Amino acid sequence: MLVDKQESVDFEHPMENIMVRPLDFQSEKLGEESVLWSESSPYAAMFLNAFSVHVPYFERYLIRSMIKARKLIKDDSLREDVDAIIGQEAHHARNFIEFNKIMARRFPKIGEMEKRNKQDFARWAKKDDMKELVGFTAGYETFTFLAGMIVLANYEGWMGDSEETMKAMWVWHQVEEVEHGAVAFEVFKYLYGKYEWYRKAMIVKALFHIASEVAKAYLHMCKEEGYFHRLGSTVKSVSFLTSTLSKMAWYCLPTLSRKYHPREHPLATTNQNRIAVAWRRFTKAGGDPLKIDRVKMEEIIGFS
Repeated sequence: MLVDKQESVDFEHPMENIMVRPLDFQSEKLGEESVLWSESSPYAAMFLNAFSVHVPYFERYLIRSMIKARKLIKDDSLREDVDAIIGQEAHHARNFIEFNKIMARRFPKIGEMEKRNKQDFARWAKKDDMKELVGFTAGYETFTFLAGMIVLANYEGWMGDSEETMKAMWVWHQVEEVEHGAVAFEVFKYLYGKYEWYRKAMIVKALFHIASEVAKAYLHMCKEEGYFHRLGSTVKSVSFLTSTLSKMAWYCLPTLSRKYHPREHPLATTNQNRIAVAWRRFTKAGGDPLKIDRVKMEEIIGFS
């Protein structure tokens, strides 16, 4: 079962009151040993690391997309949300690009993969027309939002015992991915709402791109760490990859409905993940979320 059983609490919808939090985790100061940052699940650490190889460059693509789209939007509320997603994603990209430097020192092909993704997304951001910019952004954001919900739901099993800076960075990232999970969708519907078939096509395109890039990076890292030297660890590592990608695909099925809206996805209701609720309250009250160990998480949970 991918999603852990957990206590949940009532709170405002997670996609309301989007906040830009200019956090700097200084991940560039971590050592190479921090790449294997989760004792609870090294496979989860590898999977999330694999995401971080290419997602910062998608986030730069998103920023270009939203800046251009903002000029065409007359709705003040939506324009404010666009400003918020731009701000959040800019900070995400900067922090994870710094961490990628650590990964590139440990894994021979990560630097090459990162460079290719940087070039690809920069090229696409220049050549794609407005509908494709917004459509592909909305398609991709479907999965960053879903990944946010899945990671938070599996917090204890995936990162309960883990390096405190990396844990803090991923909790921050996933909470904010859920917060702005409806913005790109709403921008697409505002500008190109009659092209429902195109929105669905972009979801499928994004899924295949994400699965391909994550698999390449994940399998390379697992190979370098020796996970494929033994049958047991080979089966476990490959099973984690395939099952997690399959769950993401499964959870995206509601998004293919004409009536779909991210705010109404079964994983995003007003009965919310306890950690996400507590973290939002904790940071709003001025708490320091830059390092999270078990003691700090108990303090954070106290805000739920």
